Amino acid sequence: MEETPARLTAKPSWLLTQLAVHAHRLVSDGFGGVGARGYHYRILAALDEFGAASQAELGRRCNMDRSDVVAAINELAEQGFVERAPDPDDRRRNIVTLTKAGGRQLRRLDRALGKVQDDLLQPLPAEDRQTLTRLLTQLLTHHQRG
Repeated sequence: MEETPARLTAKPSWLLTQLAVHAHRLVSDGFGGVGARGYHYRILAALDEFGAASQAELGRRCNMDRSDVVAAINELAEQGFVERAPDPDDRRRNIVTLTKAGGRQLRRLDRALGKVQDDLLQPLPAEDRQTLTRLLTQLLTHHQRG
């Protein structure tokens, strides 16, 4: 950052943006190492935590565009990580469920993402990592409300 103007490096928005670019690269590389993408992780995590869901529900829960949800579910279904079946209450909708293989893949992705978190936050002690996470959550919650 020695060649970056001080008026930028003193701005949290600039720092967050620069770190987000770096974090995205680390996450993409980590997931790529196990043959996955971030969208896959979002969907598998939502299915694991909340259970079977429609594609529209998954899009809302994962903050994903409908077309990205469909593409990611297609990829996950081809690999046997999710199953898609017509909703018995509304045949126009599909219900997506996590398979056992999907649960195993989610655990692999959790390990990969854990390593990424450690790499990203390496210079910070555990207490500072918790503080950073708490502060980022507070900021995000505030801005999502309004």
